[in-house]
Amino acid sequence: MGPEMKTLGEYIRELRERNGLSLREFAKNINLSAPFVSDIELGRRFPSNDVFEKMAEILVVSTDELRSFDTRVPISELKKLAQSNPAYGIALRKIADKKVSPEEIIRVAKKKEEGLAGPDRGVPDRLPHRHRPLRQVRKTVQGTGATGKEIRV
Repeated sequence: MGPEMKTLGEYIRELRERNGLSLREFAKNINLSAPFVSDIELGRRFPSNDVFEKMAEILVVSTDELRSFDTRVPISELKKLAQSNPAYGIALRKIADKKVSPEEIIRVAKKKEEGLAGPDRGVPDRLPHRHRPLRQVRKTVQGTGATGKEIRV
């Protein structure tokens, strides 16, 4: 993970160390246990709104700056997305099943943003025929074969 991909926990730890605070001192200052703060720094847990505010105050940064490193999408947004279009639910399940790395997902998203996504650019701009509606597949394969007979699937 490069420096531009710093996690919330890594940033909190960096700020804590920059301010000369041990993990125990920092935890005591924000009324949390050291293991809980350690879990936050390791990305196993995430701070609540109140904890974000306490941390920002102790680390002498704005709450917004700290939150900018919290890249989690609220689960409610993901649920709404999957309910509005089941293809998102399938895609998210495939990502989880195939253990696609966050870096791979970000790389594909960046290509899409830059207009580099497309059939000849390594990122399909539409689903393979087995994932398209049957009507689209029929239009795709309909035509005449080498014998001159009509082919229709």
